Amino acid sequence: MRAVIISCGTELLLGHITDTNATYLAQSLAALGIDLYFVSQVGDNQERIVETLRRAWDRSDVIIMTGGLGPTEDDLARESISALVGETMHVDPTLEAQLRAKFATVQAPMPERNLKQATLIPSAQSLPNPVGTAPGWWVEKDGHIIVTMPGVPREMQHMWEHEVTPRLAPHTGGMIFTRILRVSGLGESTVEERLGDLIHSINPTIATYAKSDAVDVRISAKAKTPDEAERLVAELEVSARQRLGGYVFGTDKDTLASVIGTLLQARHQTLSTMESMTGGLLASTITDFHTSSSHFIGGLVAYSIDLKAQLGVPREILDQYGAVSEQTARAMAHAVRERLGTDFGIGVTGVAGPDKQEDKPVGTMYIAIESPMGVVTTSGSAWYGSRSDNKRRAVLTALRLLLRLLEGSAKPEQQQAGPPATI
Repeated sequence: MRAVIISCGTELLLGHITDTNATYLAQSLAALGIDLYFVSQVGDNQERIVETLRRAWDRSDVIIMTGGLGPTEDDLARESISALVGETMHVDPTLEAQLRAKFATVQAPMPERNLKQATLIPSAQSLPNPVGTAPGWWVEKDGHIIVTMPGVPREMQHMWEHEVTPRLAPHTGGMIFTRILRVSGLGESTVEERLGDLIHSINPTIATYAKSDAVDVRISAKAKTPDEAERLVAELEVSARQRLGGYVFGTDKDTLASVIGTLLQARHQTLSTMESMTGGLLASTITDFHTSSSHFIGGLVAYSIDLKAQLGVPREILDQYGAVSEQTARAMAHAVRERLGTDFGIGVTGVAGPDKQEDKPVGTMYIAIESPMGVVTTSGSAWYGSRSDNKRRAVLTALRLLLRLLEGSAKPEQQQAGPPATI
């Protein structure tokens, strides 16, 4: 099955927003076993949208559109599809009632221009949108499928997962099962090297993708039944895990924060942080896990030397070793653990950039974790990246060190190897 993605919106062509929808859909189509041939962006002009649709019609079996479903004059996805298939739009009474009910729940009158969001054509089915006002369309015509969804990412993703994917699956000629192994501590090229000949597997397939917080290893198989597809994936997953070892920290939608949080909650243990270099990013990342309040007590951002001292870092350590040092990181971890009464305390200090500090080069960082078992530390330097890159890497390094401590592979009172050049 051949697919084309069309992203509608002049703001895309002007570079005002990034087309994350196309990336998400490309990955999702691959997981379904649907071949993506082209990705197009087109502005809010009906003539050009119809032209793009006609070209996609000739090239594919399924067209996936995002954007252009709003209530304004430049939202032209519906009108363009109608022109392509030669059908007339009409207001659907059921959709109109649902739309007016949504406005009534927020005690707001519905502008009449929103009525276009309740329109259909004879060959279209409405795709419900419980997180927004614009329903999508599922159109089947002359052996082709056209799907159009809102451009707002969270609305599009919800619609894709709950409405579109179940409708597309029967058209793929088999059942797809996908498992993602999440890898931290190795760069993408190293992951691929370790996988070796597995990369050339046909069914299941295996591929690597560098993400901001990890390297994803996606294993996908197609079979006549879901159980058979899952069995094929499971066999290759065993081999992949053997080659990647302890660098695999989770699967699918796991994050370092969620895996750590689950472990801490199972053990009824708590965590606190004191940050300098990362400016609160570590605490923010930890609280991205939805039940973090069960294990994360709080975080302190101690950016200045004076505040570090006020929060419990001994002045003599700061004077002798400086704010950017292993000794200060240890003292920060101890101070926050004592002050907030937690099982684990993390201290992070370093030089985010762009200028060096205390004669330490940009990218220098020291991380310490104090726990009931003792203290573990790690350090790194000569990282090449922006200020935000260095902060992000420090956060990932701290979380990875904590996970290793929880799993028993990092031993207290030992200096741990520093972070790799690529996370």
